[in-house]
Amino acid sequence: MGNLKNKRIGIAADRRGAAIAQLIRNMEGKPFSFPIQGKQVLNEDISLRNVTHYLNEPFDWVVLTTGIGVNTLENACLDQEMRNDFIKKLKKEKLAVRGSKTMDWLRGNQLKADLMADDGTMDDLLHQMPPAEQQGVSRVFMQTYNEDQVLLRELLERKGYAVYISNPYAFHAPSPDVVKGLFNEVVSSQLDAVVFTSKTQVRNLVDSGIDKEKLAESFNQDVLAVAVGKVTAQELENIGVQKVLQPAKSKMGAMVVELDRYFQPSTQL
Repeated sequence: MGNLKNKRIGIAADRRGAAIAQLIRNMEGKPFSFPIQGKQVLNEDISLRNVTHYLNEPFDWVVLTTGIGVNTLENACLDQEMRNDFIKKLKKEKLAVRGSKTMDWLRGNQLKADLMADDGTMDDLLHQMPPAEQQGVSRVFMQTYNEDQVLLRELLERKGYAVYISNPYAFHAPSPDVVKGLFNEVVSSQLDAVVFTSKTQVRNLVDSGIDKEKLAESFNQDVLAVAVGKVTAQELENIGVQKVLQPAKSKMGAMVVELDRYFQPSTQL
């Protein structure tokens, strides 16, 4: 321990940024906050409409992609009777699930998944989905939380499904000045590492009009890219970052310990 002393660590997270910063300070590092997650703003009317549609229509599969998203659907139920109907209907249908928090929600409601992403990615989950039945229309209710919904719909439609999307959130982009500030700190090597906790943070940085090649080059040479979770790491690799540090467990504490271990003089490349 103590290998983070005086190391300048950028933090791209928003919601968990303060907790990560404190962990880094505890290890004598210097955290710098660049909250580029953006915000998802809930539209409660759309959420209620989604649940009502689900309760009134037949579906062959229900695809649940995030814990917060399915919890939002549960909370949209107007009363206990409606909530009971929601859970009861889920118990009767085939569930395809991504993410540990989504699985936690299922367990809390005595529900079981028929399919689960082994590596935590939507690619793996949708790869496991069987082709739609040849006779009649096979319908999927898919709860999403991010900008991937168009691609996910297309992937399921190629398998022959009719897809209903539930995404009652509007996205508010992060401050352009904060995004540009992080980019400038990386390409000028003012940071020793940058911690990303979601693929959205990576995308918000890359899609802001910055020089992607210069960004990847800086991460490959002078600044360590740190990812919490395989999905986040994959997003960094997609833009050309060749070395991404990630903990075996997708936990904040494990990430900081792994970061401290990386900066041991004998382990740096």
